[in-house]
Amino acid sequence: MTQTHTKRQGKQTTAAQPVWPAVVAVLAVGGLHLALPEALTFGPSWLLLAVVAVLLVPVLIARMRGSFDLNQKLGYFLLAVVTGAMLWSLALLVWSLPRHTLSPLVLLRSAAALWITNILVFASWYWRLDAGGPHARRMSVCHTKGDFLFPQMTLAPGTSKPLDPAWSPGFVDYLFLAFNTSTAFSPTDSPVLARWAKMAMMLQSSISLATLALLAARAVNIL
Repeated sequence: MTQTHTKRQGKQTTAAQPVWPAVVAVLAVGGLHLALPEALTFGPSWLLLAVVAVLLVPVLIARMRGSFDLNQKLGYFLLAVVTGAMLWSLALLVWSLPRHTLSPLVLLRSAAALWITNILVFASWYWRLDAGGPHARRMSVCHTKGDFLFPQMTLAPGTSKPLDPAWSPGFVDYLFLAFNTSTAFSPTDSPVLARWAKMAMMLQSSISLATLALLAARAVNIL
């Protein structure tokens, strides 16, 4: 991360954050879908990865051409697709539990894959929505306002480490936030400010709790 302000069209902006972690995350969601049996997927298990790869092309092209509004809308659509696929698979997993249609190994593997998918999907949503999205955060003079209160935003000018004016949250910050939400079922280092973010974190925690409950229930049943 650079320590100096970057300038674009004569306006000071925050430091540019790499996009590739978000791209890798959404591709990983499609890859994790391959670990699910076709009884838990909408169509073949490879279908989601293929759809994600195809949809990523216009998303990245729009960004490279500077069409950030189009990039944002296409990003919403892509995330809506992977979120729908995750919820579909989770519903089928819950439906299959009392019917014992899946072997213990397949059930545990599927629950673990969906738990990791839950983290990646919601990290992507937080990255895409917070403070208007990655481009809006990039164009801000200093990231002092957002839907999440990161620790860097609370450092006063008089402290030993004041907020770097060029700082802005990257995908790893949102990934850490999503991981904490799925493990602690609550935010840890970053309080939630916006109502939409609170609702999203409630949904993420509920999905994580349901997935872990499936794992525990199956473990007890095996014992």
